[in-house]
Amino acid sequence: MKKVIFSLVIYMILIIGVLVLAYKYVNPAPPNKIVLMTGNGEGDYLQFAQAYQKLIKHEGITVEIRKSNGTMDNLKTLQDPNSDADVGFVIDGLASSDEDPDLVSLGSLYYEPIWIFYRGNKELKRLNDLKGLRIAIGQMGGGTEALSTRVLESSGVTKETAQFKSLGWEESVEALKTQKVDVVFLVATPEDPDVESLMDDPSVHLMSLDQAEAITKHLPYLHHLTLPEGAMNLTKNLPSRNIELVAATTTLVAKEDFHPALVYLLLKAATEVHREPGIFEAKNEFPTEKDYELPLDPAAKQFYKSGAPFWQRYLPFWLATLVERFLIVVFPLLVFIYPMAKSIPRFLERRTKNKILKRYGELKYLETLLEQEKTHEKYQLHLSQLDEIENRVNAMKIPLDFAEHVYVLREHIDFVRRNLRRGIDEFQKKG
Repeated sequence: MKKVIFSLVIYMILIIGVLVLAYKYVNPAPPNKIVLMTGNGEGDYLQFAQAYQKLIKHEGITVEIRKSNGTMDNLKTLQDPNSDADVGFVIDGLASSDEDPDLVSLGSLYYEPIWIFYRGNKELKRLNDLKGLRIAIGQMGGGTEALSTRVLESSGVTKETAQFKSLGWEESVEALKTQKVDVVFLVATPEDPDVESLMDDPSVHLMSLDQAEAITKHLPYLHHLTLPEGAMNLTKNLPSRNIELVAATTTLVAKEDFHPALVYLLLKAATEVHREPGIFEAKNEFPTEKDYELPLDPAAKQFYKSGAPFWQRYLPFWLATLVERFLIVVFPLLVFIYPMAKSIPRFLERRTKNKILKRYGELKYLETLLEQEKTHEKYQLHLSQLDEIENRVNAMKIPLDFAEHVYVLREHIDFVRRNLRRGIDEFQKKG
């Protein structure tokens, strides 16, 4: 019985060990911090990051906001295996699954139109009208510069056919107002102060693109938007007519191993921040899986399909992740362990029966020997062997359920003993 208990203890230790290892490593607990890359002050990244930070703080997770030089810097940092950054704001179309194979998209958050402001009396309607002009395309290495360059080059406007100026937004706006540049590209939301400032300047014009739809066909990650007359300011009627624009979307890009629980948490916050309607966005249009270049993270795909997991909707984040880890890892293991546990009683029953059957085998073998050689000495030897069998039976620790079998075995032993003594008595009478 000691061996059985020892085997069961080893078995349980192995089970517990497997459960602990699986619970810890197969689906590890999420980190308690998210490092979110924003930008260099251009756009609304910092404002939105702070909104996420405030919402997620209530769930016990810290959002560390880290400024960068913009989209291209965010992509480079996220690709760096030595960087602890988790996720960043990126202009859609500037990432690539070939160049950024270890990154995934968490979806698009809102539209960022390309605002093209210019000076002069001549109306500009097409991008190739900008040839020969001085164009501020955004800060060097930033997302505005990268996107502006691509859009201009699609219409044949290059460094060879125009004068590109790599200036930050504030510098660009000032340069346009002081006539140091002819055109300014801004990639921003309509609420951006620089956009509003230029819209309110009567000496500056907002370019309406006659080829907006065609541009989106050549650059599929862009979207054709219409800025309605008066949308920016009804009182001043800004703009004074409908303006055709092209726009990218701002996306959240994460490392491939970003924890699924944090993906859900971040997208819940993004939904809270971006679901309201805007000049271009319909209510509940964002966040959405509109990202064009990068594959969508599996957890994000599930979020857009059916929302946050059931437990995260009704439980605190820490408790929801605990329950989910149990269901994902421990529960399947318990399903495997249950039939194993049911087999233990059968194992013990079989082991006990085998003990009894072994004694019966010894008894049967002894009876066979009695038939082969019937001498006084042999009878005495077999009687001694029978006593040994009986001692082994008495030493067995048998569950009460099998006590009946033991008593029957003892009766059979007594039966064989009576036969042996009868044989011995017969030899004594003959002697």
